[in-house]
Amino acid sequence: MQIDWFAKTQLSYDASALQIEAQEMYDRIFHMKFLPPGRGLWAMGTPLTKERKLFAALNNCAFVSTADLAKDPSKPFCFLMDASMLGVGVGFDTRGAGSVIVRSVSSSPSAASGVPVHVVEDSREGWVESLRILLTAYLDPDIPQYSNRTNANSNVMPQFDYSQIRSAGALIKGFGGVSQGPQILKDLHQSISQLLETRANQPISVTSIVDIMNLIGKCVVSGNIRRTAEIAFGDPESEEYISLKDYTVNPERASYGWTSNNSVFATLGMNYSRICENVRANGEPGFAWLENMQAYGRMSEPKNFRDYRARGGNPCLEQTLESFELCCLVEVFPMKHDTEEDFLRSVQLAMTYAKTVTLGSTHWPESNAVMLRNRRIGTSLSGIAQFIAAKGMGVLKDWCEAGYETVQQQDRLLSERFAIPRSVKTTCIKPSGTVSLLAGSTPGMHYPESRYYMRRIRMAKSSDQIPILSAAGYHIEPAEGDVERTVVVSIPVDVGEGVRTLDDVTMWEQLALAAFLQAHWADNQVSCTVTFDPMTEASQLSQALDLYQYQLKGVSFLPRLQLGAYPQMPYESITKDEYEEQYARLKPLNISTGKVMAGHDEVPDKFCDAAGCAIETTERVKEL
Repeated sequence: MQIDWFAKTQLSYDASALQIEAQEMYDRIFHMKFLPPGRGLWAMGTPLTKERKLFAALNNCAFVSTADLAKDPSKPFCFLMDASMLGVGVGFDTRGAGSVIVRSVSSSPSAASGVPVHVVEDSREGWVESLRILLTAYLDPDIPQYSNRTNANSNVMPQFDYSQIRSAGALIKGFGGVSQGPQILKDLHQSISQLLETRANQPISVTSIVDIMNLIGKCVVSGNIRRTAEIAFGDPESEEYISLKDYTVNPERASYGWTSNNSVFATLGMNYSRICENVRANGEPGFAWLENMQAYGRMSEPKNFRDYRARGGNPCLEQTLESFELCCLVEVFPMKHDTEEDFLRSVQLAMTYAKTVTLGSTHWPESNAVMLRNRRIGTSLSGIAQFIAAKGMGVLKDWCEAGYETVQQQDRLLSERFAIPRSVKTTCIKPSGTVSLLAGSTPGMHYPESRYYMRRIRMAKSSDQIPILSAAGYHIEPAEGDVERTVVVSIPVDVGEGVRTLDDVTMWEQLALAAFLQAHWADNQVSCTVTFDPMTEASQLSQALDLYQYQLKGVSFLPRLQLGAYPQMPYESITKDEYEEQYARLKPLNISTGKVMAGHDEVPDKFCDAAGCAIETTERVKEL
């Protein structure tokens, strides 16, 4: 990407120096001192980016606002679907509620009656275009081809022809994996149509915006090909929004509401008592302080308002983002380094990788306008709980401060090398997931569930990796709620001696560590899901928010769950004997025994996004 950039801009460069740098970067990635995001390991240097120029696929996350819904009612929803199908996690807000009227759409007659037929193209672009057509018919009264001459309050929608979509089981060459056929797109069209018809002739509501986004997310992950995530942001004073995850109030949302984490745009000094009642029950909504996100870099430094245009964040809330902005995250593992000097060199090269990703344009003009100006990245640290256990808080502070200054120096050097602006923000703490597991690291700042635990991963039943994992002795079983298409693989984990676990760490200590990292490392944000004891700490949630609202930019909470609180929990404590029994059954993986297809076969944890879990029903938590 760098050489292509130099050729495009006619800048001079030292090819031998770049080669030496690339070789050192490879060595540090190979030894997992730092790692690009999973999507970077998958897509960087492949035809997807080199030939098709889909550089958006290298980015972890994005945000889109619905504030301008009246200008183009379908755009935010189509952006989310397009980005999600590239594996990008997307945040969105509900600011567009009330800005457009939902119109009724007449049932599509046959083509013989004069209503056009739209043939859905068998591509990502074709699926997104079909969503645009459907939403335009319901939300945009100014498009002549959808108007109904016999009923001014009703539109007519073209009839969709799905015959060009490849059948279930067919190979997907560009992105890898196999097709699930047209049914999941048909289901999306039908679900959105039914939802909007019941709300016709009314302003679009908060619930409708979140429902449409969630249904899109369900469609994308139902294909068992892309892994993505969503976060919704709403008004803390909106009872409608706060109750979205209460499935005793909204039972119809239980089948798709899990696709997003929900947070509120909290205001400094607000009363948190009412919202904490919901948090106590199911851990949601989370809290994002947009005032702090816009005003501060690291919270230990004076306000600079460099991010005054920010409108939200990504699904795990480690990145401040403007509308239509995307961002690339990289991860450094301090425990993989014996010396501070070695750690700082990894920080430099991790920063180089992420800054290089900003050289690639996306296929969205609105995104390019923001990203080419901001060049935002997120250099993250993982394995922090392990590092504290081994070296202590004092060394962590020293490495964070030296590391942050190294990131800024490297940003200056790279910006000069590429002749581009400095990055508006550069560091974060991401919650991590698969990448930290790959490196044998605890995720982000989070403490492990226990020393010994079972890590469960959802995968497509059709994946060619399943027979390989089964032959190696891993326990595999059908996934609850999707037994036909998805399986759950269980992996026994031992995090090692000396690392404190969640049973040893209070809610207050977790908050203090998040504030520490927001002060000394992260100028974006610290993704922090604080686990609390429902019996002893739930009553303190409001007081904790009162105190830490001035030290954090975002936080979410999770009630500590009893063993087996719901089936196939992503992380579940086990005993040493259970670990040793499971581990004894394992054999070395032999990928030569079967064909491993390119692409993503892993499926998102249905009730979990990294360390934060969205519980299935409010009643289930109340029973704990």
